[in-house]
Amino acid sequence: MQPLSRRRFLLTASAALAATRITQSAQPEIVPKLLDHILIGSPDLNAGIAFVEERTGVRAAFGGVHPGAGTRNALLSLGTNRYLEIIAPDPKQPATDDKRNLASLDEPVIVGWAQHPGDIEAFAQRLKSEGVEVDGPKPGSRKRPDGRVLNWETLALKDDAKGLFPFFIEWGAGSIHPSVDSPQGCSLELFEAFAHEKELVQLRHRAGQLNLDLKITPSRGIYLHAIVAGPKGRLDITF
Repeated sequence: MQPLSRRRFLLTASAALAATRITQSAQPEIVPKLLDHILIGSPDLNAGIAFVEERTGVRAAFGGVHPGAGTRNALLSLGTNRYLEIIAPDPKQPATDDKRNLASLDEPVIVGWAQHPGDIEAFAQRLKSEGVEVDGPKPGSRKRPDGRVLNWETLALKDDAKGLFPFFIEWGAGSIHPSVDSPQGCSLELFEAFAHEKELVQLRHRAGQLNLDLKITPSRGIYLHAIVAGPKGRLDITF
């Protein structure tokens, strides 16, 4: 028998834990109320789209490119004010120094998530006053295939606990949220985090400070786990 990779071991273990919880309780799993979107990284955009479609039955639509960032994306809705973003290198742009290492991934995995905090400027000021180091808010934009431009501001944590914590986004007043007109049919059944037991107290305290209602469970590693339900099946994914 071939040994399990670290990622495959964590995925198998988390799936078993989720199945146990579902058996023990009829209550739905907690999903952060202010979760805006989940990013799934893929070395190739078309391969990432096919990966998600094969498991859910919904095909993500091309969203556009991120000029200067070296990436492009495809999107599908996860319901009201939530969506899934598949992000991959853009072959028409020069390679960039991408800390997510999208081009070197073996298969699609979660590479981040975003939460909408409301007034992002006020949120940033509060975090700074409490000693939390942040980068931003910074403006961003993307031109859609139909020519419309989406605008937003993002705020990043300088310490995001190895990707466990999100970045924060506030959409421009005239921008259509991607959940509105992206392909429909999927929903987010589960979104949770796992971390070493010795770090739980500190991480849960920081999660509260960031206004995250994120469930953090003890595990052998630090990672995120999501289950997206579609008309033809479930996408069970982690990193």
